[in-house]
Amino acid sequence: MPKPHTYDYAIVRVVPRVDRGEFVNAGVILSCAAAGFLRAFIELDEDRVRALDPSADLDAIRAALAALPRICAGGDDAGPVGRLSLRERFDWLVAPRSSSIQTSPVHTGRCDDLDSAAERLMQRMVRRP
Repeated sequence: MPKPHTYDYAIVRVVPRVDRGEFVNAGVILSCAAAGFLRAFIELDEDRVRALDPSADLDAIRAALAALPRICAGGDDAGPVGRLSLRERFDWLVAPRSSSIQTSPVHTGRCDDLDSAAERLMQRMVRRP
């Protein structure tokens, strides 16, 4: 039987108008340092973003969201942040910021399968019911 993993996660939010503070959940960043696991799972519902701001710059939002999995993977493709340790990259990704891409507070969970945990979080927190 696999050993349970303790993991940290944050929900990725798209905030098309920072001044209004309204957001659409667009993904999950999940980290388990003990397993060497740091991944971002992204699914942007552009219709929901447009409902909050019809003039939202979706190209810029898509580009910013696309950077998250690269940063999680690390390496030169992720720029200077990609050279940080796994935990440092997670901390950088979830740091509070005032931009169109933000994250929720960090939460902790336990599971036997990290990919399955991410899928459950995506289903519960990101996808439409």
